[in-house]
Order: sequence, then C-alpha cells, then structure tokens
Amino acid sequence: MSAMKNFIDIIYGYIWEFPKSLPYFLVLLLGTGIFLTIRMRFIQLRRVKHSLMVIAGKYDNPNDSGEINHFQALSAALSATIGIGNIAGVATAIHYGGPGALFWMWVTAILGTASKFTECTLSTHFRKIGADGVISGGPMYYIEKGMGNKWKFLAVIFSVCAIISSFGSGNSVQAFTVADSFRSDFGIPTWITGSVMATLVGLVIIGGIRRIGKVASKLVPFMAGIYFVGALTILLMHAGSIPRAFITIVSDAFSAKAGVGGFFGSSFMFMLIWGVKRGIFSNEAGQGSAPIAHAAAKTEEPAREGVVAMLGPYIDTLLICTLTGLTIVTLGVWKEKKIEIVPFIEQSQIAIMKDNTSVHRNGVIHENDIIGEGRFKVTDGHAEGVIFAKNNSTIDDALILEGDNKFNGFIEKETDGIVHFIGREKKIIEGNEIRLYGKILQNGSPLTAWAFEKGMAPLFKGGKYIVTIAVFLFALSTAISWSYYGDRNVEYLFGAKAILPYRIIFCIIHFLGAIFSLELVWTFGDTALGLMAIPNLIAIIVLSGKAKKIANDYFSRF
Repeated sequence: MSAMKNFIDIIYGYIWEFPKSLPYFLVLLLGTGIFLTIRMRFIQLRRVKHSLMVIAGKYDNPNDSGEINHFQALSAALSATIGIGNIAGVATAIHYGGPGALFWMWVTAILGTASKFTECTLSTHFRKIGADGVISGGPMYYIEKGMGNKWKFLAVIFSVCAIISSFGSGNSVQAFTVADSFRSDFGIPTWITGSVMATLVGLVIIGGIRRIGKVASKLVPFMAGIYFVGALTILLMHAGSIPRAFITIVSDAFSAKAGVGGFFGSSFMFMLIWGVKRGIFSNEAGQGSAPIAHAAAKTEEPAREGVVAMLGPYIDTLLICTLTGLTIVTLGVWKEKKIEIVPFIEQSQIAIMKDNTSVHRNGVIHENDIIGEGRFKVTDGHAEGVIFAKNNSTIDDALILEGDNKFNGFIEKETDGIVHFIGREKKIIEGNEIRLYGKILQNGSPLTAWAFEKGMAPLFKGGKYIVTIAVFLFALSTAISWSYYGDRNVEYLFGAKAILPYRIIFCIIHFLGAIFSLELVWTFGDTALGLMAIPNLIAIIVLSGKAKKIANDYFSRF
C-alpha cells in the first residue's frame, strides 16, 4: 500500500503540481475552455434554450441512428458526472483549499461547457456504428478519424488512460465514499459494503448501454431530486447566512491567506488547483468521458447532441455542487471539529505525532513531526508524549478506547508503520478492538453529512441519512456509467472479446476501492483523471475548427 501510494504520488505531482508556480495541466485545462468559449462564440450562453427544447424531445426521431434518446444520453452522462464529486468532492475541495475553491469550481464549469459541447459534437460526428447497431464513440475515434492515422498513438494513449481512469475516479473513489459513509453512519465494515456494491454494479453493467441508459434515466432524476430538496431546505432555513457565505467564497477565491480547515498555510495556487481539479472531477468537461455516452444518442445531427451535453456542467456543478458548497460554508462546519469515534484499524488514516507546543498552538502538521517508531505508555486512554492527527488536522481531546473502556498499556509503532497495542499483561490487542475518541475535523462525505445533520436538526435528527442515501445512489450510477466508458475503450484497443473480462476486473476493483484509504483512492482518481484529459484536450483544440463548422451548419438550419 505504501509503495503504491508513493508511485501514484510521483505521477500526481507531475500532472497537478509541475511546475509549482503554474502547473501546465491547469493552463491546458482552463486555457482550452477559454479558447473554445471564444471560438464557439459563447455557445454555452447563446444556445441554452435550444438545448432544453432538444431534451424535451422536440427533435426526437425514433428512426435516427443510435441506441438511446437524447434524454437517456444526457442521463447516462450525468449519472457518471453527478456522483461523489458533488458530495465528497466539493467537501474535500473546501476542506483543503477553503471556501474559495468553490468559486474556481464554478469557473471550471462555465468554461467547461464549451469544451463539453465541442467534444460531444465531435464524438457523435466521428462515431462508429457496428453491423449490430451497437455504437462506439469517444475521443479515441475522433482523434483517429479526425486527426488522421499518424495521430493514432494519441488515441491509444487516451484509451489506456481512460481504462485506468475508469478504475480510479469512476470506480474506486465511488466505492470508498459509500463504504466510508456506511461505516461512519451505521458501523458497517467497509468490506461488506464493498461486496454488496460490487455485486449490484455487476448485475447492471452486464446489460450494456441500453440497460445503463434505462437505469440512469430513472435513477438520476430521483437521486438528484432527493439531494436537491434536502440541501435547498437547509439553505432556506439558514437564508440569512447565505449572503455572508457568498462573500466568503468570492473573497477567499482571490486571497492567499492561510486556510482554517484541513490545510494550514495554503496558498492561492493551492486553492486554485483544488477548485479546478474538483471541478473537472465533478463535471468531467474536457476529460473525454461524456463523449463516449453521448455518441450513443439517436440523432443524425452531431451539434444537436453537443448542445444537450453542454447542459451537464450547469446541472452538475453550478447547481448541485453549489448546493453542497453553500450548505457547508453557510453552516461553518468546514472549519469546526466534531466529536467522533474512529476504529484504529484504519491506522493508515491516523498519524501518530510528537507532542510539542507548535503542533498544539497552530495545528501545523510537518512530515518530521510524524513518529517513525517508538513505544509509548497509555494511562486511562491518554498517550504520553504523542498526539494524533486525522484529515490533516490534530485530534483534540484524544482518548484511546479498548471496547467502551479507556485503554491502559502501551502503543508500539514499528519502522514499517505498523501499530501494536499492548495491554498491561503484555497481551497484544487486535487493532479492530481499539478505537480513537476525540474532536476531529471532517472531510469528504462525512463533512457534507455533518452539514446536513446540523442544518436539519430543527426539523429532524436524520439529516445525515439524506447524504448517505445520495452517496449510495450517486456512486452506484457513476460506477455503472464509467464501466461503459471503460469497455468502449477496451473494445477499441483489444476487441469485443475483452469486454467481459474488463467488467469482471472492474467489479473486483470496485470492492478493493471500498477498503483502501481515502488518500490513496482520491490521489489515484485525480491522477487518472489528469492522464485521461491531456490527450483529449489536445485533440479538441486541434479539431475545434471542424466542430465549429458542424455547429455553424446545424444552426443555420434551426
């Protein structure tokens, strides 16, 4: 696990943090959005009404080529984008980057609508229709067909990265967040949740895009509706605090002051990166995933599907992510610690650090403060000479519990990071019997759940369960749709015979994602996302002229 995380961290650094002054991927992503917004003459603002008419079915023709209608195509794409990024993703962005990160998620979404129109128009235009009517489309096809065979290597690179990303952002991240929510709310072991989720995903994805489209068209409106009503209710109950929350979000977006939450001493660039990467994780604009789903739409007009696709970032980021972010910032839970009991079996998420005044005074966590090895006495639950940290922040008033009682004995940490608990009779106690109690800064879906719990407390005490239900439905739908993205790329590289083995591996990795640590899973997801987006962004810039020509021809007739 440690070696795997170190390897992923290296690749992550080259994508998201190189060079430190202004990461090239940030320039490529935002620059592409600005370029396409200008080249397409702000199509994301001019053609919203037309896209709504298409969604309403005004231009549907059952005889058109394709497998699913416009609404089902948008639902399939939204079922992949409206997912954990809207709940846990927004929460992690605010946790690490502060409220200003939400502003940069908005910017990413607005610019991303032009990118999504372009990539989905190209995908529908260059799609492949098999003899059996099965559609295959996406960046790999418009790179090869639109840019020529000499660029096929870029299409291959994209497909390889898309398959990796289907295991990361579209799979393991979803599984982990559900397992983390169920563990936090119900005490269910992560391996049990992972097993159930992997089985459910497997039952759906064997049916292909037709079954995915049918499930998504029913699941997406239902799950989004539950979450929307819950968040809106909280904001209406705390309407007086919303203006101040907006002021905080906008003012923090342009300041370089230190964060108050999980990251102390954060810079403007750090906050910007967190906003952008959570923005693209949420709406996937420019990543190259949505074009795969939209290519299956029943239409003979590529630009028509392009205007449908550009609604995605509006619904996903500007609506649902904003509701999540406003709820967290309005209630102030992003900078507060909550009393929690954490099983110490999850020791990879709990740091044991030197007990010194600097850590206690300002919460700054330095690598050299983390204890590599040692033996420490514990009396009535208090560890002498050490403190604990979780979610990049110290745990206040920490107590070590054995069952429901205060632990007495010793903590022994080995050089490889393994922690043992030794009772007074020199008996080694299993880690799953030890729990850590204290005030802990929240992160991910538990942070959003706490905001709902606190915000809806005047009405009822079960507000956090709205988030739990939404997390389950969002993650399930995202994993289902991402499996389709992956198998289209598997077919492109290896042929149809490789699809079933891929789906089996996909389900296995879904289970593994549920039991891995938060840091490993999210870093893997962000790394895979970047790897996938780079070749696609290059392609849509090169082919933007073709997309503009298609759009001009279409709108001259409608």
